Amino acid sequence: MERTIINMFETSVSKYSSNVFLKEKRNGIYQELTYSEAKRLVYNFAAGLISLGINKGDRLALISEGRNYWVVSELGILYAGAVNVPISVKIDELNDLKFRLDHSGSRIAIVSASQLHKIRGIKKDLPELEKTIVLDKIDDSQDDELYIEDLFELGEEFIKSNRHILNERMESVKENDYANICYTSGTTADPKGIVLSHRNYTTNVEQASSLLPIPEWYTTLLILPWDHAFAHTAGIYTLMYNGASMAAVELGRTPMETLKNIPKNIKEIKPTFLLSVPALAKNFRKNIEKGIREKGERIEKIFNLALKVAYKYNAEGWNRGKGKRKFLKPLYKLYDKILFTRIRDNFGGKLEFFIGGGALLDIELQRFFYAIGIPMFQGYGLTEAAPIISANVPAKHKLGSSGRIVDNLEVKICDIDGNELPVGQKGEIVVKGENVMVGYWKNEKATAETIKDGWLYTGDLGYLDEDGFLYVLGRFKSLLIASDGEKYSPEGIEEALTENSRYIEQIMLYNNQSPYTIALIVPNKEQIKLYLEEKNLSHKTDEGQNAVIKLIDDEISKFKQGGQFAGEFPERWLPTAFVLLGEAFTEQNHFLNSTLKMVRNKITDFYKQRIDYLYTTDGKNIYNHQNKKIVERMFQ
Repeated sequence: MERTIINMFETSVSKYSSNVFLKEKRNGIYQELTYSEAKRLVYNFAAGLISLGINKGDRLALISEGRNYWVVSELGILYAGAVNVPISVKIDELNDLKFRLDHSGSRIAIVSASQLHKIRGIKKDLPELEKTIVLDKIDDSQDDELYIEDLFELGEEFIKSNRHILNERMESVKENDYANICYTSGTTADPKGIVLSHRNYTTNVEQASSLLPIPEWYTTLLILPWDHAFAHTAGIYTLMYNGASMAAVELGRTPMETLKNIPKNIKEIKPTFLLSVPALAKNFRKNIEKGIREKGERIEKIFNLALKVAYKYNAEGWNRGKGKRKFLKPLYKLYDKILFTRIRDNFGGKLEFFIGGGALLDIELQRFFYAIGIPMFQGYGLTEAAPIISANVPAKHKLGSSGRIVDNLEVKICDIDGNELPVGQKGEIVVKGENVMVGYWKNEKATAETIKDGWLYTGDLGYLDEDGFLYVLGRFKSLLIASDGEKYSPEGIEEALTENSRYIEQIMLYNNQSPYTIALIVPNKEQIKLYLEEKNLSHKTDEGQNAVIKLIDDEISKFKQGGQFAGEFPERWLPTAFVLLGEAFTEQNHFLNSTLKMVRNKITDFYKQRIDYLYTTDGKNIYNHQNKKIVERMFQ
């Protein structure tokens, strides 16, 4: 049997036909769709597409928030032998959206009502785009727009007399046929379309399930965007493969309202596990700590003491309770009973763990969630690998690492010339397996640069330890490079500075063969304002400006000799000088990509003059006129 997504779903339906597959909140309650009910909708959707003239290999774009019809649409596209082009709802620049639709040659766009205006704004300039299928009922439908329920009716009619055509189309799909074209963020150049085959996905689902068995009774609330590679495979397809269920976040009238529905939905769904990214993890922690603070100073002190005990007892996870730590167990259990259990109740009471991905998750955050009894097991992957490469799981984990490599995947660590390095040495993470992408759509040059002799060069820096755990240290090509050629990854320092300082919101370190490292810093305006008020200072006076600049410098100095965190990082990589920035790094200004990682070369190019200034005598003095001017304008 061909190892396609179609056959994977068919097998699951035959095994788990009455299990709940999808949950979506409508009219105030979560409504359930079983595997067999979903299959009927998928057949009707696929048949409807065939009746509209969709051929094998055609591309269709899918732009929608997470919902039952997201999964039905993707499966329907695949059953029709076509290729799905999932696109993030966060793409608001119409030219960016137009590029993806034009480049992929999408014939149909499948959209939610909230995304429809984007298609209407660009479709006149997309000759390949023939029709839009809308997932919600709208009042002002245009001639080339079709409501999904009407598509289902078309499909149902088609099946009555042409069931054999649908069967033939399904059977014609082979495991090496394309399933998805997933576009990169495109913040540094035109986005690249990552082509993933059916076998890429089914391989990665098998690999994920080999590391982390998912019982059929597991359920999750799929918080991440459903087009996100991590949510797509580790969420939708891995749950589908195992007969488990997933729920969509209740849609609000605005993205912010949707975000606010997450805590409420978690309590309603009572998930067994959640997929998370660092930005979400930090929000969860902030909310937990806010709730503790609101209970008063006494509870806050007990909570902080409980955390200290838990950190000591848990260590790095794999050595939890070992040696003398075993004596802490009764105290840890007591704190767990009186404090941590109540926190877990806010997550539905059944949450066993998080799986973290998408970006580096610092070890302190991992320790925090481990302490409160819902560990956040960090994993690693990238869309070009469909995406899972490694993961920590309950059975085998080391906090601080990105876990063990999945089965049937070769991994090596290479130097800049592509030579394999021994265990423990840092270099580029390079992988080979059936989950590695077919290539980049219509981009042979980029494909050849990324895949060499079947090996995928990830562009990420890391190393393997003696137990086979992978440690990811940041981007291989975003290294700080000193004037003597020594290299260092900046991400760990940047994370530590933002995590341990209430006054530093964002920071990017820079050193390109220069005599010293510098930093671009986005201050936390709210905290700076509170500080100035406490000190009875004004940001408009010379004294106030100097005080703010010194405050930021003092935060950096905590990591230098004599400081609270001295020795955590080699001092040469800590910034000697810095610029304060008036504008944050965001997706809107393209300084963050869609996974909220800094686009370093874009930031570097934009702030080139300010960076160059820091390597002058004036600029090296942190109390320079540029920094003072930024403080002066900080609250305008």
